[in-house]
Amino acid sequence: MRLLFAGTPDVAVPALDALLGSRHDVVAVLTRPDARSGRGRTLAASPVKQRALDAGIEVLTPRSPREPEFLDRLAALEVDAAPVVAYGALVPAAALDVPRFGWVNLHFSVLPAWRGAAPVQRAIIAGDEVTGASTFLLEEGLDTGPVFGMLTETIRPRDTSGDLLGRLAVAGAELLVRTLDAMEDGIVSPVPQPADGVSQAPRLEVEDARVHWFHPAYAVDRLVRGCTPAPGAWTTLPDGTRLGLGPLTPVPDVDDLAPGELRLGKNDVLVGTGTHAVRLGAVTPAGKRTMDAGAWARGARLADGTPLPDGAVLGQAVLGGAPATHDDTEVGA
Repeated sequence: MRLLFAGTPDVAVPALDALLGSRHDVVAVLTRPDARSGRGRTLAASPVKQRALDAGIEVLTPRSPREPEFLDRLAALEVDAAPVVAYGALVPAAALDVPRFGWVNLHFSVLPAWRGAAPVQRAIIAGDEVTGASTFLLEEGLDTGPVFGMLTETIRPRDTSGDLLGRLAVAGAELLVRTLDAMEDGIVSPVPQPADGVSQAPRLEVEDARVHWFHPAYAVDRLVRGCTPAPGAWTTLPDGTRLGLGPLTPVPDVDDLAPGELRLGKNDVLVGTGTHAVRLGAVTPAGKRTMDAGAWARGARLADGTPLPDGAVLGQAVLGGAPATHDDTEVGA
């Protein structure tokens, strides 16, 4: 089949590579326009665009796929199908019916669970034990189209969203190729998603990644792993600056710290939560490089027992008494 591949970030590159190695012909790539990134805020091509240019494939970068110029080019390409992986913009109705077999989306969840932009992050934050990937026929609803195929993947106890996405991107690429093969061979038909089991996975905003230390340790752990590497978990220091947090380690045998209270060891830093303590891993002080938490604490010259502002509940510092308990559905909200 002649294909238009739509995708933008790193996680979409394995699918593009798999399609380039398949029996199908990727005639063009649709990706988001160059964006400013890094400290210098210089314009940079998306990972998918760079891979397509390296392969000598035509690249389309409309500001919106609604633009008449893009729709005209799509029609002229005469593609049979348009596989999609994390493109980053809604495909309009005017484009959906142009490819003969439609637009086939690879989504990183077992639909109808976790429809939306952050399915892997939300699955980790929610404490799911299993997730997966699905291929489905794109329609105007958000991830509501009928499903061609799916696979499952265990969420490991220490997985970050980056770890899990990396595995799903590779396994999902194979699923996408198999789906397109089966479509061309006429041996698969999409099945409507069930009405039960629907959950939403909206994009994580920066504020969603803020750690509230009065939550139980397991919820803090899930939130940090779910937000790693993006958008990046963080907490507030006593001086009001932010401290970026990498994955941390629950310490069940330390339960005498109040939520947000620091305990500074020779080489480590513990923080109290609503249940037991957690040990910080890598941290990123504002405007500085990522470093080990122990090295950061020595340089920050914080006193043992310092309370972090995010240990407060409704503006009241929790420095003693019974820890607060919260249902983990609040985490990341």
